[in-house]
Amino acid sequence: MATMATTTVSVFTLGGTISARGGGSSPRLTGAEVLAAAGAVPPGVEVEVHDVRRLPSSSLTFEDVADLAGRVDAATAEGHGVVVVQGTDTLEETAFLLDLACARRAPVVVTGAMRRPDLPGADGPANLAAAVAVAADPGCADLGVVAVLADEIHAARHVRKAHTTSVAAFASPGAGPLGRVVEGRPRILLRPAGPPADRPLNLRGAARVALVTLTLGDRGELLEGVEERFDGLVVAAFGAGHVPTWLVDPLAALAARMPVVLASRTGAGPLLSETYRGPGSEHDMLGRGLLPAGPLDAPKARLLLHALLADGADHARVADAFRASNG
Repeated sequence: MATMATTTVSVFTLGGTISARGGGSSPRLTGAEVLAAAGAVPPGVEVEVHDVRRLPSSSLTFEDVADLAGRVDAATAEGHGVVVVQGTDTLEETAFLLDLACARRAPVVVTGAMRRPDLPGADGPANLAAAVAVAADPGCADLGVVAVLADEIHAARHVRKAHTTSVAAFASPGAGPLGRVVEGRPRILLRPAGPPADRPLNLRGAARVALVTLTLGDRGELLEGVEERFDGLVVAAFGAGHVPTWLVDPLAALAARMPVVLASRTGAGPLLSETYRGPGSEHDMLGRGLLPAGPLDAPKARLLLHALLADGADHARVADAFRASNG
């Protein structure tokens, strides 16, 4: 009788609500304890658990994610699928940074929980079980990094936390999920475009990128000192890429000295380029040297700019990368 081939899934835990107990103030559950709560591992799957951090995700740093990316790359180089377990506050950011930094060899999944293990209807066990099922499926290897929660599979570049408390908090505005986990198996309906960068990026270099969100009556005070303190800037502008007329010259001056990316504060939909042409319009600002974020929301545009600068990209390469993300 033939022996079923064994698939190995490496699970890296960082902490978060899924491992919290007693309101999160007590010592957190270990990765093994979190995995045990998820129930049976799918047949033919062997799981290796690695406790990397035990932190709320709001306290994770770029250095933490760079270290994690190295571990993920090492695991996929051995043919392992990967599950990263962390808090949901910055789950979308970890997923996108891993998508930028890791080679596409095997499925890589990020998951977490919206409800603590001690609360009724805790969603952590189901999310982790679904994540392991996706990570163990070789057919998911070309999806890039994905987030799996509430049985939905989301591409890292699109997913975002869209509600503070709902167990269905994660969505992909303008794109929708790539698929779902049904009866313990992933069913993929859509496949994303190629990797978000032309090659895996090194996250370990020094880079400082500011994100400024414009609001009604904004006089630009937060732009003061950006040139001295940061290497790049993302502006979360109004609508499809509009800024107040009195900020046109200050932003153009900054764009002459560093990469400045124009994004939308809405969180969904593409940045325009030709529709509006008056002072402060998207056409005006792109013509003054700002770079279009395209379909990326402002936080993800900041992560892409950070990763490019940390990797040593000059202004021309940054512009090419954002131009490619618009394709």
